[in-house]
Parts: sequence; C-alpha cells; structure tokens
Amino acid sequence: MTLIKYNFRAGIDREGTEYSSEGGWFDADKMRFRSGLPEKIGGWTKYNSNTFLGTCRSLFNYAAKSGTEYVGLGTHLKFYINDGSTYNDITPLRATTSAGDVTFAASNGSSTITVTDASHGAVKNDFVTFSGAASLGGLITADVLNQEYQIDSIVNANSYKVIAKDTSGDEVTANSSDSGNGGSSVVGAYQINVGLDEYVTSTGWGAGAWSSGGFGSATSLDDTNQLRTWSQDNFGDDLLMNPRMGGIYYWDQSAGTSTRAVAVSTLGGASDTPTNAFQVMTSDVDRHVICFGVNPIGTTTLDPMHIRWSDQESAADWTPTSTNTAGGVTLSGGSEIIGALRTRQEIVIWTDAGMNSMRFSGAPFIFTFNQLVEGVSMISPNAAVNANNAVFFMDRGGFYTYSGSVQALPCSVLDYIYADINLGQAFKCFATSNIDFNEVMWFYPSSSSDEINRYVIYNYVENLWSIGTLARTAWIEAHMKQKPLAAATNNYLYVHEDGHDDDGSAMTAYIESADFDLEPDGDYFMFLNRMVPDVRFKDEDSDDEVSVLIKGRDYSLDTLTTLSTSAVTNSTSQNFIRARTRQAVMRVESSGSGYGWRLGSFRLDMRQDGRR
Repeated sequence: MTLIKYNFRAGIDREGTEYSSEGGWFDADKMRFRSGLPEKIGGWTKYNSNTFLGTCRSLFNYAAKSGTEYVGLGTHLKFYINDGSTYNDITPLRATTSAGDVTFAASNGSSTITVTDASHGAVKNDFVTFSGAASLGGLITADVLNQEYQIDSIVNANSYKVIAKDTSGDEVTANSSDSGNGGSSVVGAYQINVGLDEYVTSTGWGAGAWSSGGFGSATSLDDTNQLRTWSQDNFGDDLLMNPRMGGIYYWDQSAGTSTRAVAVSTLGGASDTPTNAFQVMTSDVDRHVICFGVNPIGTTTLDPMHIRWSDQESAADWTPTSTNTAGGVTLSGGSEIIGALRTRQEIVIWTDAGMNSMRFSGAPFIFTFNQLVEGVSMISPNAAVNANNAVFFMDRGGFYTYSGSVQALPCSVLDYIYADINLGQAFKCFATSNIDFNEVMWFYPSSSSDEINRYVIYNYVENLWSIGTLARTAWIEAHMKQKPLAAATNNYLYVHEDGHDDDGSAMTAYIESADFDLEPDGDYFMFLNRMVPDVRFKDEDSDDEVSVLIKGRDYSLDTLTTLSTSAVTNSTSQNFIRARTRQAVMRVESSGSGYGWRLGSFRLDMRQDGRR
C-alpha cells in the first residue's frame, strides 16, 4: 500500500455539492485560513465582569487628548460610555416634569404601581427616574419610589404601570396603608424612548411591539418601534450619537462619565439643528458634523434622501449663511439612504438604489457628490467596513469591494450564505475587520434564528472564505484596542483573539473536507489502512488533542457514515485505521481547552478494493 498526500484546496467551497467540490474543504466552524492552511481561530475572554442592559448594536472606540480611551456602547434600551470597567449610563433625557405632575397609586397586595402623568409620551420598557416622592404610607416608601424604573406597561396617554422594587431590585408589595399619591414634589425624568431589538418590516395594525400603543390603532414606523441601531462618532474629545430615525445627541467628555448626553439643540450657539436622522458622522479632515437621512431646514419631517452638515468646527450651528460652511443636499436615484462610511478623503453613501461619493471640495459648494454605481446597495446600515485601503460591503445578493470602482467579490460560499440568511432580520447584519489576520467578517442571523448567530470570513490577501457560528451583535476592530472587542447576546463584552477558549471553557472547532475517491472517479472502492497526520499544536502541551474522523458513503446521495475516529496528539506519528468506502470525507475537530492547532498535509495509506 502507498501513502498518498492530501493537500486540500485552501478556503471553504460550498458553491457546488460535496462531491463536485472534491479536493477542497466543504464545512468548518471556528476555523480560518492563513498562508493557505486551516487553523483554529483565537478564543475570547470577558472584557470585564459587568453587564449592560439591552442588545448592543453599536460599539465605538476613541481616545481623548488626555489619553483616556472610551468605548461608546448603544443598545436598544440604553447608551453607555465605558472608560475601563464601568458601563456609565449616559442615555439622554427627553423630558423632565414639573414638581407635582406625577402621582402614584398602589393596591393592597400588589407590587404594581400606577403612575399618572398627563401626556407622558412614554412607550413600554422606557426608563424614568422619580425624585421628590414621599412614602405612600406603608411599604411603598420614599426610597422605593425615588429611583429609576423601567415602565412595565402603558395604560393610556396619561398613565402607565411600574413594578415596585427596593434599592436592591427585589419586588415590594403594597399593604393597606399605601393610600397616598407621593406628594406634590414628585418629579419624573424620562430617558429617550427605547427601540426594539427586532426588525419590523411594515406599518399598520399589528406592527411594533405588543402593548406598545393603543388597542386598535394603526402604527407608523419611528425610532420607538423600529430596530434600534446607533451611529456614533467623536467630535474631538466629545462623542456624537444618533439612534436611527431619532435625535442627535452630544456627550461632553470634560463633564465626566456621570453626565448624560444632551440634544445638540441645547448646545451653546445651536441653530437649525437636526431633529431626527438615520446616521451621524464627523468628517475627518474638514471637521463638519454630517447627518444622513435627516429633516431639511424648516421642517421636522425626516427626508430619507436628504443630507445636512454643520458649520466647520461646530456641532451646534446648522444654519447655512454666506459666512459659514453649513449646508445640505437631497440625493436622487433612490428612496432612502441605507448607510454611509468614511474612507480615505471620501464618504461612500449607499441608498436603496445605488452608491454615491461625497467629497469635501470647499467653497462655494463645500461638498461634491457623484454617483458611483446603480443597482448595488447594502443589506444593512452597518454591513460595510474599511480594510486594506478598500471598502468591503454586503448587498442583499452578494459581496463587493470599492477602491475607486465597485467590484463584485467572487465568493465560494455565496449560495450557502444567502440560502441560509434570515432576510427578515437582515438589518442586524454588520461588517468588521480583523486586521492581524487580513480578514473582513460579516455577522448575520441564519434562517432558523431571529438574532445573529453566524459569520463569514473573507481573507482579502489570499482571497479565501470561511464560515462559522458565533453570536455577536457588534464589534470593534483592533486599532486602539490591542485586540478586537465584541458584544454578545448575553450582555457582556468580549476580548477576541485572546487565548484559545470560549471564556475559559472549551471551544469546539472543526473543518471537514468534500468527498474524495480513488481514480478513476470512484470506479473502485478504497481501503484505508493507515493515516500519517500533520498537525501543529499551539502551546505544545501533552494534553493537546484533535480527533480525525474518516467518513464514507458509496454514492453521492447516500448519508455519510463515520468509519474511523483517531486521536492525534503531539506524540502521534501514525494512526492505523480500517475503513472501506467508495467516497471518503476527512473531518478534523477539537473540543479541548487551552490550545490551538493548525493543519498541514495528511497522508493516507490506501489501495483499490474492488468495484462492489
């Protein structure tokens, strides 16, 4: 019998069947390709031990002139600023009542408190902080009332309900003595309305979250009943933020992390500031604040194709005059702006009908606009990323790159991804990069999930693709941070490419080949007797181990059967196996902790073994 070396083609290839992809890799999870060889991806550890409220859809990292690094974190419930370990709630306020406008009513034996506040403007799950309240007379004390509450349900336009709690968060039940209303000094401070963590595709009856509005009333889409995504950018030391379809807010770094962000309309010198927008951005060289999909001057109605920019070096002055550089323009060729991305000396803008370029040109027009391409768009506002001096983005039918011209990326997993993606929740898709490995990544929800649970990797140096499963909702590239930082669905941030494990637990990784057979084209059965593995372990520990499975089937449409399983360690020189099949598949997997691994070229001892 003769040893035959198997060098499988680099990259995952799922454009054909398992048999038509012969000679390549067909499936993988937690694997990348580097220098043409497959290896287990790096692990992850918690950024800190604290959690945040809501599903995070936006992360932004920047450093102030003092050297302090900040991470802005936007969820569907809150906005936080992090300066190391603590998630500081800087969610802006939308309204603060006058003393006495808020009253309470409790019922004996119930923890539900009915709050009355005329024209409160709140929606279910909004946050409100009460102060100045007096005890209701029994167990609903002043300490119980004077704290932050999340609204449990909306009764009508003038009242809502909260669940009474003590300062540790445990429910408190009213007794018969709780007959007061909180007194005449109660003040309610309402944070901006929350959004949804699910995408809503339509308006009308039944749209939006359950119990979010009046019974039997039609709903129009706005920032309160739509998937909450955030855009954010720094303006010097300070931070700008915008919930899609919502207001533009500003956090003053000098005021400290205990200070909330405020509407730009409240800044000194504010003039004609936007009331709502799809996205906010700071132009990097000329220092304008730019809003995309924004209300034009003179109206509060959002125009999804309108763009406005502030005066240079000002986040507050948006009134165009002969002596400043503020202005605006409405794009043509589409019905809505999907998103925008700042690149080298240019801003790329995606509409639902094409792509446009926005460049700073100076007076008199300030910015010039050019259409780049028609018929190519972006699947979500965050599905584009800068890497390797190019823009990579995901459309609703393929992957593209832009570096002066728009080009489709040949993709060996295209059909697999678009047959599996949940297009109903595609607005959650986002792109990121992993610059240490020359990779861009797209995260997306599979057809069986409403939340992100899969990813696809593109190595732009080697033009290779890989796939896998991972629940991440936002990601920061490793620029200021030494390693990538990502938000998970369990409300933690994780540092990626840190070790080899899943936050201290074993991480399962595998790669599986397409079918292979003996020449000529599987006319003969093969008998496999011996395998000489080629695996390099990272950390070189005696406990490091991968399993090599040989699977087989007689015909392409047969179900694969595992014929042999071999353990490979640092000390393994060869494995003796006994497997007979017409078509074989090799699978290499690991489920241990504390190590990584990389594959080379396996050799198989095999011979012809008859035609039937």
